[in-house]
Amino acid sequence: MSSPLLNTAIGAARAAGNLIMRHYQQADQLKVTAKQANDYVSEVDHAAEAIIIDRIHKAYPRHAILAEESGELNNHNNNEIQWIIDPLDGTTNFLHRNPQFAVSIAARDRTELEVAVVYAPYTQELFTAMRGSGAQLDGRRIRVSHTSKLSESLIGTGFPYREDQDVDAYLPMLKAVMQNTSGVRRPGAAALDPAYLAAGRLDGFWEQGLQPWDTAAGALLIKEAGGKITDLYDSRANPVDSGNVLAGNQKIHAELERLLQPFAAE
Repeated sequence: MSSPLLNTAIGAARAAGNLIMRHYQQADQLKVTAKQANDYVSEVDHAAEAIIIDRIHKAYPRHAILAEESGELNNHNNNEIQWIIDPLDGTTNFLHRNPQFAVSIAARDRTELEVAVVYAPYTQELFTAMRGSGAQLDGRRIRVSHTSKLSESLIGTGFPYREDQDVDAYLPMLKAVMQNTSGVRRPGAAALDPAYLAAGRLDGFWEQGLQPWDTAAGALLIKEAGGKITDLYDSRANPVDSGNVLAGNQKIHAELERLLQPFAAE
């Protein structure tokens, strides 16, 4: 599985990952800024993003970019391809030397995600997907799990942690999932959760209030691994744009949707 777009994404992700790991042991000495309460950005986030953007611009100078720290570069409406970048997803984990963090890069045309890369620098695991060609982990094909019972499933999530997120609406969902599954996990890196789901390490996932750079690469990984991803509140909405994600293998997605629907409706 290869394409010029995918090769560019892989090279950029690895280059950013190498920079991130050079600072890993001294992460507590980095300059850190609070974007808002409990939401941090470090000088490594900015440096990693600069590396990724530079790689992409050298290969595709006219492509549009949507990056977590830099915002929108070039106009997507005037470009067929837009790159969606999270240079360091899980910054808080990284700053505490918790190895759950990743680089996330996706490219989409006006309507479809084309390629996706999620790279975990600490483990050096590389998750990739290309539309219509499946998903891979380190070059080997991956598929979502075969778990069919919600009671036997392991579900990933992300806790509301920003001031603009409604924790009171989330907690009843968390309680319901905890009581009806074999376990719930919150690693703290939204890009890694969908990648783990695609690889069968999680059976389902839900989270609210995400950004496109959190979800774009993971959404393609899930689809190409045989899973399903939809909007938590509106099946007609695009979860990458809405930020409200419900995902799983086909059976667990349906079960999780049924379980959460009453809370989502509220």
